Amino acid sequence: MESDPPFQEKYKSLFGSVMEQMTTTEKSARERLLGLPAKLGLFQVVNHGISGEILARMKCEQQKLFWQPFQKKVKEKFLDTSTDYYHWGNPNATSLMQFSWSEAFHIPLNHVQMWKEYNSTLSTTVAEFAEMVSELAQKIAEILAENFLGYKSNYFARNCQPSSCYLRMSRYPPCPISSDSICGLVPHTDSDFLTILYQDQVGGLQMLKDGKWVGIKPNPQALIINVGDLFQAWSNGAYKSIEHRVVTNHEVERFSVGYFLCPSSDTFIQCCGEPALYRKFSFREYRQQVQEDVKSTGNKVGLPRFLM
Repeated sequence: MESDPPFQEKYKSLFGSVMEQMTTTEKSARERLLGLPAKLGLFQVVNHGISGEILARMKCEQQKLFWQPFQKKVKEKFLDTSTDYYHWGNPNATSLMQFSWSEAFHIPLNHVQMWKEYNSTLSTTVAEFAEMVSELAQKIAEILAENFLGYKSNYFARNCQPSSCYLRMSRYPPCPISSDSICGLVPHTDSDFLTILYQDQVGGLQMLKDGKWVGIKPNPQALIINVGDLFQAWSNGAYKSIEHRVVTNHEVERFSVGYFLCPSSDTFIQCCGEPALYRKFSFREYRQQVQEDVKSTGNKVGLPRFLM
């Protein structure tokens, strides 16, 4: 299909060893990963107030966007020449364990209006969805905070404005390579406070629970809520940022759209509780550290960098 990214051509040095066994180092890393304990920080919500009609429109608009020719997706700047909205694969991957067989459009919410001239139907649908899911994210964050603190807090309303949040529309093309070592999205934790995810009915999302990968069965009436790194640090470990991944599918494509509740770059994250597990840090510092680790090692280190 002309719309698919040239994964095999671009990353042929990685795929050359697909038919071989994983190296001892990779096996050891995978065994350590699967042996880590995990506490639940991912759940589904129903009666969330976002209609099936808007979710169906979001998927329809996603399909039209992703089904454009690959070269058009790469070259199109959506009227903002300084921003690259489209991403695919992993430029810094040095092994198959670091490679994701997927493509995505990252959309800062304060950029949605720019898309009107490009595609008014798409921008209108995205804007409507973003407004509704933003309200839902704030409500869920408030409930979790009150449950933890014992009183209502306006922390998230003050620090997580729409201008600092974003959407990510993802597509996972069929993967023709039969290998358990290739993921649609590599194992990771999210670097925000909360992620709200709508996935289609194909399936493939898994979370690490009690050292095992557990599939998240699609529910057309539910949205998935995922606790991020910042919430884990802010709650002093009371809420856990869960490692998750997406597995590949050999026959069908998968679509999802995620909303990421993020603070402004200058917002400081400080543990609510004693003794504090993590030192105080800004969101800017956290993102920079994650980017540096991924660039230098191919992997995200995350919160362990900020332990007291």
